[in-house]
Amino acid sequence: MQTEAFSELFPLFSAANPETLEWLLSVAVEHEYPSNRAVLMEDAWGNAVYFLVSGWVKVRRLAGENVVTLAILGRGDFFGEMAILDESPRSTDVIALSSVQLLSVSAQRFIQTLSKDAQLHHRMLQLMVRRLRQTNFRFQLRNRPPAVKLANTLVSLAENYGQPTEKGIEIFNIPFKDLADVTDIGVEETSKIMQKLNEKGWLKIDLDRDAIYLLNIKQLTHLAGHV
Repeated sequence: MQTEAFSELFPLFSAANPETLEWLLSVAVEHEYPSNRAVLMEDAWGNAVYFLVSGWVKVRRLAGENVVTLAILGRGDFFGEMAILDESPRSTDVIALSSVQLLSVSAQRFIQTLSKDAQLHHRMLQLMVRRLRQTNFRFQLRNRPPAVKLANTLVSLAENYGQPTEKGIEIFNIPFKDLADVTDIGVEETSKIMQKLNEKGWLKIDLDRDAIYLLNIKQLTHLAGHV
């Protein structure tokens, strides 16, 4: 991948200098995984930072036999950066929802990259603060109606990873169980709300393309309460 394409795909590197990007790409390792494959196991956190070139993954929390999806990430995002600074044992893993392509950079080399480029270091801090704000916002929604919470999840996925098409904004057809976990509502509630949104013409699930098309993002955004 060329440095220009890499910086366009990953907002983290929008302010990085070309020399930093060239060095980073020279030490990056490419990975490909099919859907439902474990991308990062619980004992591997802290070894590297992973950049999602294509596809969708979910971050899961493991607690005995209970498994809860904490986050859904798409093309242009990254994960593993927090664990580099935190040496405590992890009880989470990352699973491919679709076929995925990744680039990984070892923890040591990524830290070297941050230390060499002050702008990149500052941009990393900005994105980490943004993630904290998103987490706080989700916490503030905990007592809102399920439909409002689910609309927020769909709008956020569209804003972060959606691809504009003639059919509407396309996101991956995320399993209802994972949508429910991330939204903090029940699976049955998720199914009913998705059916109602489909009946209203606000979204459409295309099983052949394994995609959800958000047909009326304006109404979904209004339901979610976004400004």
